Amino acid sequence: MVAQALDRIERADPHLCAFVEVWGEEALRRAGEVDGRLDRRGTDPSLSLAGVPVAVKGRHGRRTAGPLLAAGAVAVGATSAPGPGTPWQTWGLGARGRTVNPWRADRTPGGSSAGAAAAVAAGLVPLATGGDGAGSVRIPAAWCGVAGLKTTSGRLPSGDRTGLAVPGVLARTAADAELWWRVVSEDRAPAQAALPVTAVWSADLGFAGPDPEPVALARAAVERLEAAGVVRLVRPRMPLRLTDPGPAWLALRTPGAEPAGADLAGAERVRAENNRRLAALFADAELLLTPTAPTAPHGHEGPGERYSTSLTWAFNLSGHPALSLPAGFGGDGCPAGLQLVAPHRRETLLLAVAREAETRVKG
Repeated sequence: MVAQALDRIERADPHLCAFVEVWGEEALRRAGEVDGRLDRRGTDPSLSLAGVPVAVKGRHGRRTAGPLLAAGAVAVGATSAPGPGTPWQTWGLGARGRTVNPWRADRTPGGSSAGAAAAVAAGLVPLATGGDGAGSVRIPAAWCGVAGLKTTSGRLPSGDRTGLAVPGVLARTAADAELWWRVVSEDRAPAQAALPVTAVWSADLGFAGPDPEPVALARAAVERLEAAGVVRLVRPRMPLRLTDPGPAWLALRTPGAEPAGADLAGAERVRAENNRRLAALFADAELLLTPTAPTAPHGHEGPGERYSTSLTWAFNLSGHPALSLPAGFGGDGCPAGLQLVAPHRRETLLLAVAREAETRVKG
């Protein structure tokens, strides 16, 4: 598997620019070591990712990939993230230039896990690690047409002092994402859910103003899930109306440089009020469903005045786990995503629903 992955990277990456480094010789040597362990031990449950080629986010990504490597995965390279002079919201910068969306080279794959999403979507690797501080796993997953999971804040180790950024994964399938979760969380139980799962739909979280097309695509995906018996929409006792988390997120992320009128105390008040509203919603339903991104993928010049994070960063502020699933294609030929949000520590619920969606739903 590793040799084939390296061959795919060699052929495709000059166009995609998804990698900043490729560790070919080292990866082949590591694959041989894993094969040797299997030959000596036979079936080894501790090697659940034996020989699986994975990509890690950024040049220092192996520091957080220890559990994957211990389970037998082979790191084949470091994926692109924004480089110097590149706004973090927009695109990645690979070794050969800007990272492109595999579906349209004139569009961004999203950020900041840009190379990770592009590499998975192009079939170069089945799994890539990511980090999600405002939507940095979920937005690239949506715009590249793959699955992207953001974990519950504080559940896995993170070097982010603000607590907003947490580990995540990009994967071709929900089953692959579940394998990653079992390894990094040491939660060995299969992801299960009693279907249909009750869910609340929100097109805009009460403030976001998304474009009509990504809303329509996400809503159509929800209707397919309903028809397949995966979810059942319910009406909450109170409509969900979150306060725009943007100013609070910015204040917490960059203390002392917050926008006018925002301060840390005010940010915590917004967080507390939004948490109260989300708790009320999750008292009525198991999931919250929204579009993942408010727009289609933009060009490499950037998003302009619109925040691509408007539907995702609320859950970095609140700490809830969230997952983006492919939701079809827009008129421009680019993918869109459906975001699933669950109560804290319910990653397995998200993964179970995502797996059932892939199994039962066509289109």
